[in-house]
Amino acid sequence: MYDKYSIKNGETLETLAKKFNTKVDVLKSINNIYYDEQIRAGMDVIVPKNEENYFNYYVIEEGDTLYEIGRKYNIHPELLASLNGLDMEDYIYPNQEILIPKSGYSYYITKEGDTLDTVATTFKITRDQLLDNNETIYLLAGQILVKKNEKA
Repeated sequence: MYDKYSIKNGETLETLAKKFNTKVDVLKSINNIYYDEQIRAGMDVIVPKNEENYFNYYVIEEGDTLYEIGRKYNIHPELLASLNGLDMEDYIYPNQEILIPKSGYSYYITKEGDTLDTVATTFKITRDQLLDNNETIYLLAGQILVKKNEKA
């Protein structure tokens, strides 16, 4: 679901967001970038791959909490937080955009020590099916892996 991309001279977070059909806040979150000035030519960043297939965007409204949003979209709030690079204690603010996973998929966020086999077992699929559903797998802590759910 993610690719590594080497920033070229003159590129900004805005041009990268446009290029990879995502939002600046998403790029900042998945790369732990706090200021636009932190990026430079030659730097490698993680960019979403086919993000539009797996997620919708939600704009935070006044009074929203991760718990309420999770209940509204039938998503565990901790998964919602992890998918957006947040901790459960983090403040969310009006007009902030977050990713909402689309239905029909199962999501897993890797942790240290995961292998293809342990993740495949968690999803109850084969290693080959896991590879088919995820073009690039780094198995670094925090990577989001996806499984397309079979229709009942």
